[in-house]
Amino acid sequence: MQIDHDIVLGVLFFAAALLYSSVGHGGGSGYLAAMALLGMPPAMMRPTALVMNIGVATISLYKFARAGGFNWRLFLPFALTSVPMAFVGGRIQLPVSWFGVLLGAVLLFSAWRLFADTLRHDGAARAVRGPPPVATAIVVGAGIGLLSGLTGVGGGIFLSPLVVLMGWATVRDSAAPTAAFIVVNSIAGLIGLLTRQPAMPEALPYWVAAVLAGGLIGATLGSRRLGNTGLRRALAAVLLVAGAKMIF
Repeated sequence: MQIDHDIVLGVLFFAAALLYSSVGHGGGSGYLAAMALLGMPPAMMRPTALVMNIGVATISLYKFARAGGFNWRLFLPFALTSVPMAFVGGRIQLPVSWFGVLLGAVLLFSAWRLFADTLRHDGAARAVRGPPPVATAIVVGAGIGLLSGLTGVGGGIFLSPLVVLMGWATVRDSAAPTAAFIVVNSIAGLIGLLTRQPAMPEALPYWVAAVLAGGLIGATLGSRRLGNTGLRRALAAVLLVAGAKMIF
């Protein structure tokens, strides 16, 4: 029975990695949703999600940076404060269900806005004003970093829609910085969590292999074959799934 359980999780992880990596994400919220659905002990969920996040987001970073370059001005101000706060969040053992409904509502709203943009027929695209003010990015990065460490996600699920909706970058241009953001936050959160000596599931190496395969396929498709409309709709789907998971 345990073998069947692990295989089902591996399939779900592969699917989540494929979908999330197509928009430069690591898949953390998808992994957490699968583990919660199949009743994995909470103590194992965060470290498992963070380890897989690092692998998939690294692939996404390589693929999207190679395809479209890397915007350091967009990445650095957010990462400056998100990394230490992700470490702090990883060390904290607090229940996070109290803000699940609020975060789910925000993600669902972002999904609706992004998908609605793809239905516009006047040819108008959302204006891109360039990277945000440094002070704004520092504050936002700190908040997202803390949430990342607390929940076991890399933070891309929060940063990516914000960047696009605020006009700081297009979906495609934000993909590589978002992937890098997920990598550094996941590493910091995992290091913070390891100071508390968390338990790791025995099947983790096999699950890592599954998400690396899904991430390679998804990132390749997302960086080379999907247009801007396709990326927006894929991201909207990711947000819809994550938002529903957090609420329900």
